Parts: sequence; C-alpha cells; structure tokens
Amino acid sequence: MTDLIHLDPLLYGFFLDDTLELGERVGLALLQAAKSTEIRFSRRLLPETPFISKHGTSSYTPCDGLQFDVDKIIRLTKEFPQHSEALLRYTDEIRLLNARSQRLFSQVTEELNRSGAEWGGGWGGHSNPDYGRIVNYGTDYIRSVIAENRDKYPDEAWFYRGCSYALDAMDILGERYREKALELAEKCENAEDKAFCLRMARAFEVVPKQPAYDFTSAMCAFMLTFALDGSDSPGRFDQYMYPAYCKTESNEEIHDLLERLWDYFHDHRSWNLCISGSDESWRDESNDLTYDILAMVREKGYQTPNLTCRVHHNTPDALWSAIADTLATGTGLPALYNDDVVCAALEKIGITPADSHDYCMNGCNQIDIFGKSHMGLEDGEVIFAKCLEFALHNGVDTLTNEKTSIETGDPTTFDTYERLERAFMEQLEFVTYGACSSANAWQHMRGAYQPHPLRSCLIAGCLESGRDYRNGGPIYNHGQILAEGIADTGDSLYAIKKLIFDEKRYTMAQLIDALNADFKGYEQLHYDFRSCEKFGNDIEEVDTITARALNRFLTVLKRHNTYRGGVFTGGCSTFNRAANYGRQTGALPNGKLKGEPLLADSIAATPGRDTNGPTAQIKSVLKYNHTDACSGFVFQNKFEKKLFNTEKGKASFIALAKSFFAGGGQQYTVTVVSPEELLDAKEHPENHGNLIVRVGGYSDYFVNIGDELQNSVIKRSLMGM
Repeated sequence: MTDLIHLDPLLYGFFLDDTLELGERVGLALLQAAKSTEIRFSRRLLPETPFISKHGTSSYTPCDGLQFDVDKIIRLTKEFPQHSEALLRYTDEIRLLNARSQRLFSQVTEELNRSGAEWGGGWGGHSNPDYGRIVNYGTDYIRSVIAENRDKYPDEAWFYRGCSYALDAMDILGERYREKALELAEKCENAEDKAFCLRMARAFEVVPKQPAYDFTSAMCAFMLTFALDGSDSPGRFDQYMYPAYCKTESNEEIHDLLERLWDYFHDHRSWNLCISGSDESWRDESNDLTYDILAMVREKGYQTPNLTCRVHHNTPDALWSAIADTLATGTGLPALYNDDVVCAALEKIGITPADSHDYCMNGCNQIDIFGKSHMGLEDGEVIFAKCLEFALHNGVDTLTNEKTSIETGDPTTFDTYERLERAFMEQLEFVTYGACSSANAWQHMRGAYQPHPLRSCLIAGCLESGRDYRNGGPIYNHGQILAEGIADTGDSLYAIKKLIFDEKRYTMAQLIDALNADFKGYEQLHYDFRSCEKFGNDIEEVDTITARALNRFLTVLKRHNTYRGGVFTGGCSTFNRAANYGRQTGALPNGKLKGEPLLADSIAATPGRDTNGPTAQIKSVLKYNHTDACSGFVFQNKFEKKLFNTEKGKASFIALAKSFFAGGGQQYTVTVVSPEELLDAKEHPENHGNLIVRVGGYSDYFVNIGDELQNSVIKRSLMGM
C-alpha cells in the first residue's frame, strides 16, 4: 500500500492494521500523516497542519476526528486496483459502524428533530484542550503520565498506544517544522523574517518535547498543537502563555508574535479565546498579556477569534476601561462573563470551586472547564416557540399537519390559563427529553466509534482513567442543551392570559382559528395580540411568565444524565440558526406569522419589541435564575457608536454592565454601531465590508450574515443612556 501514502496518508495510517482498536488506528493515522503530509507555514510564518488529503477522501478535524468519504474511497479502487480488496473491506466496516449508530436513535426523536422542535448532538462540537500541557511541560511529560497509569488499566493498552502515537506525531512535526524553518530562513530576503525563522528553528530544537523557554518557543509549541488539533478554541490563553511571556523582555517581539497569531486566527476562523478571571479566593487573574491581547483586538479589528473576558466583583477599573475601549471599535468583542454567577452555577452541578474558577468558553460561548472537561458545546437545542405551537394544537405540527408530539389536550376546552401553561410545560418537558435522548445517542456513537487520542492527551482525567476524551475520560462530562425562542413564547403566553382568560375579549377557539388562518380575516385579533405587552420592558407579569418557562426548562434538564457521565444543563445561544427556527414555526399568539423568520436571538426581547430602554431590559432578563444556566446565557444589546466616543459614555456603559452583573446576570455582549451605518450597509454592502456586528454568540461581518439575520440585528433595539 505504499503508493497510497502520498495519495492519502491519513487513510494509509488508519489502515496499517485494521485488526487494531479504533483509537490505536486513529493514532497511527496521525503518525503517518505527520511523516508524510506537506509541511506548510501560514502567511505570517506560523505552523500550519491541515491534514486534508490530496483527493479529499479523508480529513482530520477538531470536531469529528478522522472522517472519510466512502464514495471517494470506492473510486480509489479503480485508480489503485491492487488495493481494491482492502479498500472495500474498509468501506464495509464504515457502513457497519453507521448502521450500528443508527440503531441508537428513536423514531420519536427523529420526528421531533424534523419538525424543528429540537435537535440533539448532530456534530462533534468544539473543545478546550489544555495547550499549556505542551507549552509548559512538553510531550515527554505527558509520556510520563502515560507510563504512570497504563499498568493500572491493562485492558486499555490500545488506548495508551493510540495516545503515544499522537504524541509521536507532534514530535515528528516539530522536527519537520525545524527543518522547514531553516529552509525558509535561507530563502528569506527580508532580514526580519529571516531572524524570525531562525528563532523558530531554535525553538523547535526544544519544543514540543520539552517546556518552552521564551514567548517565541511557547508560540511555536502552541501553534503546532493548535493547528494539529484543527485551530479550535485557544481557551485561557493569557494564563498558560504568561510564564513564557514573562521570560521575554522585548515588547517588539511580543507584539510581533501576537500580530502574527491574530492574522492566523483570522485567516483560519479560530474560535474562542478567554482572558482574565478570578481564582477560588477571588483574586483577579488579569496580567500584562491580558491587556496586550485587548490592544491587539483593537489594533486588528477582526471578528475572530471570539474573545471572552471574565469579570467579577474584584475586576480592576483599568481592565474595565480597556474593555470599554475595545468594545468601542465595534467588533462586538470582548463578550463579558460574570465569574460570580458562572462559578456558582458550575458548583451547583458538583464542580469544585478551584475548577469552577478555571472555566472558559469554546466555540461561540459554551462553557467548559479548561483542560478538564467535555461538556458538550452544543449537545442540542429546544425551540420553546415550537413547544407552544404543539400545546396550542394538541401535539400537531401546523406546518405538516402531522401528530408529532404528545397530546396535552384540546386547548379550546381549557377553562383556566394555568391549564394552558401546564400543557405548554408538558410539551416543553417532552421535547427536552427528546433533545437529551438524541444527544445521548450521538454521545454513545462518538464515544464508541470516534476516538480522539490527541485530545485525550490534553484533557485531565483521560490518561488517568484509561478512557478516551469522548468516552467519559475527562474529569467533568456534563452536557449543554440550549433554549431558543424564549421571549416569543413568554409574549405569547402572556397575551393569551390577558386577552382570553383575564379580559375575556376573545375565546381560545377564536385564537386557534386565527392561528390556523395565519391571521387572515382576523386582523383586529392579530393587532390586539401583537400589541400586548412584551418581555424586555420591565413588566412584571410578562417577565414572570417568561422566566417561569425558562426556569422549568433548566430544572428539567438536570434530571437527565449524559451518556458521557454527567448531567445536562442549559443556556441560550442562537448562533445563526434563529431565522430557520422561525421558518419552521407556525403563527404564534405574539403576532408572529407562519414561517416568519424573526425569533428572539438571545435571552432578551424579540428584536424590536423592547421599547423602554436598557435598564428595563436588564430588569426583565434578571427575572431568570442565571445561576441555573451552566452554558452561555447570551444577553445582547446594541449601543450607538457616539455613546462610546466619550469617556462619560463609556463610564455609563461600565456602570450599566456592573449593575447587570451585580444583579445576578451571567453574560453580556454588545454591538456598537450607528443605525445609519447599518441601514446604509443593507443598501450598499460594497461600502461596508469591514462592518462587524454581534450575532448570537459570535461576531461576524454584517455583509456576510444574510438578509434575515441583518434584519434581526437592525431590529434589535438601539440603546442610549
């Protein structure tokens, strides 16, 4: 099979011995690819490891590990007939694994998923490996951890061999990068680039096997590991890189390295980097690197990586000022997380105080314990608005007219509002169960059939227990199911309570008929329901109803265990899917029309429905119990750019953010933009290529997010103070 090496080293490595356990074969695939894949450097001379085959038959990604295209592999049998028997045997194995995986899923949850009411575990997710293990300790240290534990679990010898192969792959890449850096140094015409290449070559004489000795060697160790893992989420970068940062006296060298890194992050769409925070004694952990990172974000003005800044009751004023200055650039960065709430929430589910203070975000804004957990990223989502639709139609999906969910009674027979709310809660619990069930089926499948030896080396608990990162190895193995369309549901429930049960202006039968007609012929009813008070305006009853629905969801989640070995928890981060959820939902009592894309894009009001200013919005969202949300609980505001142009305006924002967090808020994200600029960008996108806005849990260029999301951002109320 040697001629296959150059065609597809990952496939060749995986297939060296198909009698071995999957985890060992994945490690062998990485090892072979490290030996054979072309070594490249990015535009700004940082290591780059794509591990994507020439013909696209296989790839290595952080979310899904090794992936293969069976159809393309079958085509290889014609190009390499001498290997056809082995290749076809391999494709048969993949089909068998897929068939076994499908048996893990139930028909009920598949129907709920197709309806748009929920989804569970459909992709591998992001993660927060401890890159500091390589930067500050080296692969030789990790080998010592393997040696210390492998005799305790003799039946898992294959697991430790797979992890050892992954470490060997890193060392081989380090040596090949050293050779490539020397080669580039010979070709460099620019003296500065040549000197940098020589520094890299010297660094790779030490890393990744041994600890980094300065910031250049630390960056080389980080980039090698980060690129090999797929350029995912850097985690608590300012903490594990700080020891090496302190050993480098040249500010110019540090700035140059950070600039090169941020260009790489931008070019490769890297995800979440977390700065600052507190320890378990509430000492602030910001440092000089924290401030340098904020300065780099201001300088570059990129929308990636997602930057998260942890704040708490001891956050220094200097950091708050740097945060406001960075937000003023309009990138939507950093997102702010409140340690006082997040750590309390994590401790509720059994995470120790020391570890709770080591949290960070992966992907958009989901919470992990840095280097110690696999907490799911987005294990799934539940669409509250669809659950209400089921309650109003006795389990029928109005878009298909099929009975999709459980029967909770004919709503026209309900004689009290409480009976209706109980029907909604029953639907919510059923759909939540479905999402957890789907997520567990995927967790089971990935744990059994998609081992990840590289990440198992970088997540505490895996080597110590002899279990893969995806199969219960990490110390913490909780899950995260997200809530969507919250405010739409609260607004709808309140409108029903007020107009049907309290004021008796309409009957439930009239409302159901109007919803089925998409309000055609029911214009006055539509106007009255659409005009009812809305969540996000500090109106006690509508806020209480909305909060009661979400708090029930968060409570129900914790009754369900994850396959990996934890409990499910919840949050809210709509990403870019909110518009699609709206299209999959029928007409709602808040006035939403059938298939209309607009749904609430955070825990706050449906965009455009909050009219009483930022203080009222904050009071409404604080009705939720934020310490029950162990995933990102996205709260978004949009502020006029002119507010951040003055010190007084920035001070007002800081005071508002501090008040929100002191009141028990978990997370705060901000878009700073002028309304005129947004409207002009909608009409003339060619003139606004660099305009960045906040979308759910991440920032993106306004011109790239699509018409429906653009409308959502524009409708999101502009705040002034």
